Amino acid sequence: GAERLAAVDGVVGTLLDVVQVDPGWEDAFEAAAGEAIAAVVVASVDAGRRALAELRAGDATGAVVALGAARSAVAPPSGREGVRAHVRGIRPGVDELLDALVGAAVVASDWAEAVDVALAHPGTVVVTRSGDRFGPTGWRLGSGGAGATGAALEEARSRAATAAEAADLAREAVSACRATLQQARQAEAQLAKDLERRAAQRRADTEALARVERDRADAAGELEDRARRDVARVEELAARLPALEAEEAAVAEQGRAMDEARARIDERARALTVRRNELDVEAARLNQQRQGLEHRLAEIDGRLSRHEVERREAEHRRVELSRRAAATDALAAYVAQRAERIEAELVGLRERRRQQSEANREVTSRLDALRAERTAAERSLGEVRERSQRGEIEEAEIRLRLENAVEALRRDLDTEPEAAMAAPAPELVEGTSPVARVRELERDLRLMGPINPLALEEFQALQERHQFIEGQLEDVRTTRRDLSKVIRAIDAEIVSVFASAFAEVSQNYTQLFEMLFPGGKGRLKLTEPEDLLATGIEVEARPSGKNVRKLSLLSGGERSLTALAYLFAVFRARPSPFYVMDEVEAALDDVNLSRFLGLVHEFRNDAQLIIVSHQKRTMEAADCLYGVTMQPGGSSKVVSEKSSGS
Repeated sequence: GAERLAAVDGVVGTLLDVVQVDPGWEDAFEAAAGEAIAAVVVASVDAGRRALAELRAGDATGAVVALGAARSAVAPPSGREGVRAHVRGIRPGVDELLDALVGAAVVASDWAEAVDVALAHPGTVVVTRSGDRFGPTGWRLGSGGAGATGAALEEARSRAATAAEAADLAREAVSACRATLQQARQAEAQLAKDLERRAAQRRADTEALARVERDRADAAGELEDRARRDVARVEELAARLPALEAEEAAVAEQGRAMDEARARIDERARALTVRRNELDVEAARLNQQRQGLEHRLAEIDGRLSRHEVERREAEHRRVELSRRAAATDALAAYVAQRAERIEAELVGLRERRRQQSEANREVTSRLDALRAERTAAERSLGEVRERSQRGEIEEAEIRLRLENAVEALRRDLDTEPEAAMAAPAPELVEGTSPVARVRELERDLRLMGPINPLALEEFQALQERHQFIEGQLEDVRTTRRDLSKVIRAIDAEIVSVFASAFAEVSQNYTQLFEMLFPGGKGRLKLTEPEDLLATGIEVEARPSGKNVRKLSLLSGGERSLTALAYLFAVFRARPSPFYVMDEVEAALDDVNLSRFLGLVHEFRNDAQLIIVSHQKRTMEAADCLYGVTMQPGGSSKVVSEKSSGS
């Protein structure tokens, strides 16, 4: 119902939004208020009618309590502590509502005392600090609601947020566990498949063993077939050996494709090794079968001793089997011999590959050495060319300087180079070379510059100018010292005036903020208290029931009231004959407008206030109204009227 009525004009909020309960008395107030604790508070009876119509139109349920409706306050029994003393309204009209709702509710120390009081006063509601309720409608132990203050609601929301975070963590943990369980199930399924595969393999092995047992009776025929297949296999190997030898010869000839040949040789070697192992296994198996056949032959010989005819036939078969066994032994020996030859050829190929690798490394190292020598030779050649060019440039510079010196000698001294060379050289100071002395003399001449015949007059003029500027500079220094003293005095005066003004404005702001926001707190704070000349001012505002201090988090009306509190705090600290305000109350509702008009009424006795407004209540509070209207002819007209407002 509260959500459905949020857009209805005149809805103030739930009962929890318009009351302030002392700490520790929340459960007692909830029990005393009963069903009204969840009711929606409206500003008037008409607003209550609109709210009920909205609920009925939306087929919703809810309770509505109207401010200003006629109610009779019930006084609690004498001698008992009442709940009403521990709860107060934060807007006009709520206190009368609280008188009617919880005015007759009293507090008992425990449920036994509460029962006695309820029996002694049948029409009285008796509650305990823990939320027990005893009244005409019944006796109840424990709280029946979810908390009686906005703080409890915020705490519940905080706990809900914490629980939601814990639930999210639990969901993540459950997801991880499910993923782990899925992996475990997959692993279990894989193990089951492996187990089934092994069981199938075991059954296959068992069946193979049974087949071997059955095939023992047909060993002679099977031995003949196997011998035939072995001969075919040997012929196949003999046919493949020339191809292998041809490949090895091609590998020897293809030096530039050494890497690919190495790979093929290695692959062939591994294949031959595997094949040799297979032949060894096959030979071992044939040997085992031969032993089995010999054992059976011995059994047959024992049986032939009792049956002569059968013995002769068995003898014939034994000879045949012996011949075949000899052929098998010869075949095994041939295979072993061919395997040894292949192994020897493989060793030779590996040795040739190693020799070719070493030759390649030697050629590569020689090529690197030759490249390094060529690089060093090119670098040396470049250095020689560079020195040759520098020598030519220095030679040209020396020739040019010599020509310039001869020309200067002829022009300045009017003599020839031969005469100058023949003239005696002046004596030099010990430790000084002629070249260094020449450089010193040339530097002195450059520093002296050309001869100035007006140097004395210029010196006297510069000296007079210097004296004049020195006098001016001294005057400037004196003036600067005086200005510094004045600045320090002004800074001290500014600091003193600012400190006193800030203290007054801060105190006034705190008082006016508490007046405009009952139950709220506001203050002014310096950003740099140690440096009053460079400090800024921070305005803190915390209305009742809110835990915010920044102006950006407040509503439009709250910002306007905060600005008005600061403005009137300045007015009170530094009064003025009159004040001009332009629609400062445009964003205020009825309750906040009443507080603003009370503030205006307080200041109207000491100053003249000129307010531009469109609010009817502000106009009613004015002493004189001035309006500008448009006449039918298009000209403006100023209309004034004395108001009956005080």
